[in-house]
Amino acid sequence: MTGWYEERTPDRSAKAVIAVTLLALLLVAAVPVALLAGVVMMMLGYVVGGLALFGGSILAAAIAVTVAGMSGMRHLRKLLSRRSVRVVQLDGSQYTNVAEPAGSDYTNVVQLDRSEYTEVR
Repeated sequence: MTGWYEERTPDRSAKAVIAVTLLALLLVAAVPVALLAGVVMMMLGYVVGGLALFGGSILAAAIAVTVAGMSGMRHLRKLLSRRSVRVVQLDGSQYTNVAEPAGSDYTNVVQLDRSEYTEVR
Protein backbone atom coordinates (compact mmCIF):
# COMPACT_ATOMS: atom_id res chain seq x y z
CA MET A 1 0.00 0.00 0.00
CA THR A 2 2.85 2.39 0.70
CA GLY A 3 4.27 1.89 -2.81
CA TRP A 4 0.97 2.91 -4.36
CA TYR A 5 0.75 5.98 -2.13
CA GLU A 6 4.28 7.03 -3.02
CA GLU A 7 3.51 6.60 -6.72
CA ARG A 8 0.42 8.80 -6.47
CA THR A 9 2.04 11.59 -4.41
CA PRO A 10 3.62 14.31 -6.58
CA ASP A 11 7.34 14.75 -6.08
CA ARG A 12 9.19 18.05 -5.79
CA SER A 13 9.50 18.64 -9.54
CA ALA A 14 5.80 17.91 -10.08
CA LYS A 15 4.89 20.43 -7.41
CA ALA A 16 7.17 22.98 -9.08
CA VAL A 17 5.50 22.37 -12.46
CA ILE A 18 2.08 22.83 -10.85
CA ALA A 19 3.21 26.06 -9.17
CA VAL A 20 4.68 27.50 -12.37
CA THR A 21 1.54 26.56 -14.31
CA LEU A 22 -0.70 28.23 -11.73
CA LEU A 23 1.49 31.34 -11.85
CA ALA A 24 1.22 31.40 -15.65
CA LEU A 25 -2.56 31.06 -15.48
CA LEU A 26 -2.75 33.86 -12.94
CA LEU A 27 -0.61 36.17 -15.06
CA VAL A 28 -2.61 35.41 -18.21
CA ALA A 29 -5.83 36.16 -16.31
CA ALA A 30 -4.33 39.47 -15.13
CA VAL A 31 -3.70 40.76 -18.69
CA PRO A 32 -7.26 42.14 -19.19
CA VAL A 33 -7.09 43.85 -15.79
CA ALA A 34 -3.77 45.42 -16.78
CA LEU A 35 -5.32 46.59 -20.05
CA LEU A 36 -8.15 48.27 -18.17
CA ALA A 37 -5.74 49.86 -15.70
CA GLY A 38 -3.52 51.00 -18.59
CA VAL A 39 -6.48 52.63 -20.36
CA VAL A 40 -7.44 54.44 -17.14
CA MET A 41 -3.85 55.62 -16.71
CA MET A 42 -3.74 56.86 -20.31
CA MET A 43 -7.01 58.74 -19.82
CA LEU A 44 -5.47 60.44 -16.80
CA GLY A 45 -2.50 61.57 -18.87
CA TYR A 46 0.05 58.87 -18.08
CA VAL A 47 0.28 57.45 -21.61
CA VAL A 48 3.76 55.97 -21.32
CA GLY A 49 2.96 54.44 -17.93
CA GLY A 50 -0.25 52.87 -19.25
CA LEU A 51 1.51 51.39 -22.25
CA ALA A 52 4.33 50.14 -20.05
CA LEU A 53 1.86 48.52 -17.66
CA PHE A 54 0.03 46.72 -20.44
CA GLY A 55 3.20 45.72 -22.30
CA GLY A 56 4.83 44.51 -19.11
CA SER A 57 1.85 42.36 -18.21
CA ILE A 58 1.85 40.74 -21.66
CA LEU A 59 5.61 40.17 -21.44
CA ALA A 60 5.38 38.64 -17.95
CA ALA A 61 2.49 36.37 -19.00
CA ALA A 62 4.34 35.22 -22.13
CA ILE A 63 7.49 34.42 -20.15
CA ALA A 64 5.50 32.53 -17.51
CA VAL A 65 3.65 30.48 -20.15
CA THR A 66 6.94 29.66 -21.88
CA VAL A 67 8.60 28.58 -18.63
CA ALA A 68 5.56 26.50 -17.65
CA GLY A 69 5.50 24.79 -21.04
CA MET A 70 9.20 24.03 -20.99
CA SER A 71 9.17 22.71 -17.42
CA GLY A 72 6.04 20.66 -18.13
CA MET A 73 7.62 19.05 -21.18
CA ARG A 74 10.79 18.33 -19.21
CA HIS A 75 8.75 16.73 -16.44
CA LEU A 76 6.75 14.69 -18.96
CA ARG A 77 9.95 13.41 -20.59
CA LYS A 78 11.27 12.45 -17.18
CA LEU A 79 8.06 10.55 -16.41
CA LEU A 80 8.12 8.73 -19.73
CA SER A 81 11.76 7.76 -19.33
CA ARG A 82 10.93 5.77 -16.20
CA ARG A 83 10.18 2.11 -16.65
CA SER A 84 6.90 2.29 -14.70
CA VAL A 85 5.04 4.27 -17.39
CA ARG A 86 4.51 2.26 -20.53
CA VAL A 87 3.63 4.09 -23.74
CA VAL A 88 3.22 1.89 -26.79
CA GLN A 89 2.80 3.25 -30.29
CA LEU A 90 0.58 1.05 -32.42
CA ASP A 91 1.38 0.29 -36.03
CA GLY A 92 -1.20 -0.32 -38.77
CA SER A 93 -1.32 -4.10 -38.32
CA GLN A 94 -2.74 -3.79 -34.80
CA TYR A 95 -5.89 -2.05 -36.01
CA THR A 96 -7.19 -5.04 -38.00
CA ASN A 97 -9.40 -6.36 -35.18
CA VAL A 98 -11.30 -3.09 -34.78
CA ALA A 99 -14.85 -3.40 -36.06
CA GLU A 100 -16.26 -0.63 -38.19
CA PRO A 101 -19.67 0.83 -37.42
CA ALA A 102 -22.45 -1.07 -39.21
CA GLY A 103 -24.45 1.85 -40.50
CA SER A 104 -24.89 5.54 -40.18
CA ASP A 105 -27.67 8.09 -40.29
CA TYR A 106 -26.00 10.03 -43.10
CA THR A 107 -27.10 9.46 -46.69
CA ASN A 108 -23.98 10.63 -48.54
CA VAL A 109 -21.35 8.55 -46.72
CA VAL A 110 -18.98 6.50 -48.88
CA GLN A 111 -18.01 3.12 -47.42
CA LEU A 112 -14.45 2.05 -48.26
CA ASP A 113 -13.02 -1.45 -48.49
CA ARG A 114 -9.82 -2.33 -46.67
CA SER A 115 -7.99 -2.27 -49.99
CA GLU A 116 -8.89 1.40 -50.48
CA TYR A 117 -7.37 2.62 -47.21
CA THR A 118 -4.08 4.44 -47.42
CA GLU A 119 -1.56 4.34 -44.65
CA VAL A 120 -0.05 7.71 -43.73
CA ARG A 121 3.17 7.81 -41.73
